Amino acid sequence: MRHTCFAILLICLSTFVSALEVEDHRLFPGTGGQTLKVISTADLEVFEPYLKAFQSQHPSLSIDYTVVSSSELHRAITGGAVFDLALSSAMDLQFQLANDGFAQSHQSEATVALPDWARWRDLIFAFTAEPAVVVLSTERFQGLELPTTRQELINVLREYPERFDGAVGTYDVRDSGLGYLFATQEARSTDAYWRLSEVMGRLNPQLYCCSGQMIDDVADGRLSLAYNVLGSYAAERLARNSEGRVQILGMQDFTNVILRTAIIPTTAQEKDAAGDLIDMLVRLGQRDAPEDWPLPPLGQSGRDTLAGFGPIRLGPALMVYLDPLNRRTFLAEWENALEQRQ
Repeated sequence: MRHTCFAILLICLSTFVSALEVEDHRLFPGTGGQTLKVISTADLEVFEPYLKAFQSQHPSLSIDYTVVSSSELHRAITGGAVFDLALSSAMDLQFQLANDGFAQSHQSEATVALPDWARWRDLIFAFTAEPAVVVLSTERFQGLELPTTRQELINVLREYPERFDGAVGTYDVRDSGLGYLFATQEARSTDAYWRLSEVMGRLNPQLYCCSGQMIDDVADGRLSLAYNVLGSYAAERLARNSEGRVQILGMQDFTNVILRTAIIPTTAQEKDAAGDLIDMLVRLGQRDAPEDWPLPPLGQSGRDTLAGFGPIRLGPALMVYLDPLNRRTFLAEWENALEQRQ
C-alpha cells in the first residue's frame, strides 16, 4: 500500500513539474501514511539537515520537498498548487501572498516569541537572517586591494576592466524574486547602487537566477566576482569545497539582510504538521549562536543596525516595488544600466 501511495505521489509530481520549473525534488519516506508537501527556494544540500531533524521527531511523516525559484513559488501558490508549507528567501513575494489571502494563520509559543519584525499577523514567520555578500575569485583579484565599499568596488572595476569583462555575475532581476528584492532595497538605501550597476553594465555582466550558480562559477574560475549573493550559501559552499579560490566580502557601507520566511498556504492539507515544522524552524532561528546548522539565526542581524546592517522588515513597505507600474519603471532603469552592450 505504501508503494502504491508513493507511486501516486510521483505521478502527481510529474504532472506538477510540467507546469512549474522545478530545480530539485526529493521524497523523504516516513513509516506512516501522512505526507508533508513543502515548496521551497532553499537548496536541498542546505536544507536537508532541517528536514532530517524534523523527521527524526516525526518518523511516521513523509516529506515531499520541491525546490523552485522564488518567482515560481509565488506563481505556484497563487495558482492554487497544493502545498502544506512554502519557504522563501524573497520576503516581499511571501508578504504579498500573506497579504492577499493565500496564507493560513498559525500561532504557537514558538511563533509568539518571535520579535515583531520577524512575523506578521500570525501569517508569515521569519526563521533566518541572511546578508547579501560579494563572492570573489582570489586568483582574479591577485595583486589588487580588496574593496570594502561599493565605491571601492566601482573604482576597481573601472581601473581594471580587462580583468572583469564578461566575468561579473549578478542576478537577472526580471526572473529572480530574491534578486529583485535585493536590487530594489539597495536602490532605495544607497545611491551607489545605480553607479555600480552602470559600471557593471559596461563589462558585459553575466546574469543569473540563483546564488548557488554564481558562487559555483566564481569557484570554477568563470567569474571574477558575484554581486549580492546569499552569504549563507557562500559560506556553506566554501566550507565544502573552496581550496582558497574564493573569498567572501561584506560591503561595509551598506548590507542587505533578508529574512527567510515560512507561510502555510490556504491549500495546505497537513496544516498541523506544517505548523510543527514552522515551530522547529523559528526555535532554531532564535538560537544564540550559529552552531552546526547551515543557515544563520535571526539574532546575528542585530549588529550594526543603524549602520545599515539590520534586516529588511516585514511590512506593507515591501509591496511598493511589486506594484506593476513601479516594477516596470524599475526594470526599465535596470535594463538601461545592466544591458549596455547587448
